[in-house]
Amino acid sequence: MAGEVVLLDTWASMFGMRVRIALAEKGVNYEYKEENMRDKSPLLLQMNPIHKKIPVLIHNGKPVCESAIIVQYIDEVWKDKSPLLPSDPHERAQARFWVDFIDKKVYETMGKLWLSKGEEHEAAKKELLGIFKLLEGTLGDKPFYGGDSFGFLDVGLIPFSCWFYGFEIHCHFKMETECPKLMAWVKRCVQSRESVSKTLPDEKKVHEYTLAVTKVTTGA
Repeated sequence: MAGEVVLLDTWASMFGMRVRIALAEKGVNYEYKEENMRDKSPLLLQMNPIHKKIPVLIHNGKPVCESAIIVQYIDEVWKDKSPLLPSDPHERAQARFWVDFIDKKVYETMGKLWLSKGEEHEAAKKELLGIFKLLEGTLGDKPFYGGDSFGFLDVGLIPFSCWFYGFEIHCHFKMETECPKLMAWVKRCVQSRESVSKTLPDEKKVHEYTLAVTKVTTGA
């Protein structure tokens, strides 16, 4: 479906990366507008008046909000290329379940990890590693979460890999050692999907950004 497509986003957002990867998979041309989340644009406030957050996809003047919903919208609208959601209803429901799990557990635990110290920090570290090991178990021996093809759950999780370097520095562990199958999946995504390799930013740049944001948040 043709039409004007605009994406309101910010470069370091793992949620925005999901949308950019999905648009790239579908070959959709769009206008990218970088948002300053400390000084939100009138357009963002107009298009997402409830949460006032990015990403927001604007298609023919109509906004779609929340990254998982946007990716599903993209898959439904541009359905002639690179299907992301499984055709089987149960598999589709499972993919949605795990992306919801990632949104509720990974992001929340990341925040606790960066903003805590001492015993709370160790507890958050243990919890985060447990989540990644669970996700690794869900992958099993499949090349991708979508089986033989790159799909919705892959799109939902791969942007978080940009933060693995920061986790290792901050928590003194190696993802390669703790979750080897998950890291092999990350490499497969980057090496086999141009949509991923061209979207994911440099992990060291992401780490520097995270440190700066944490400093502002905590006043440290």
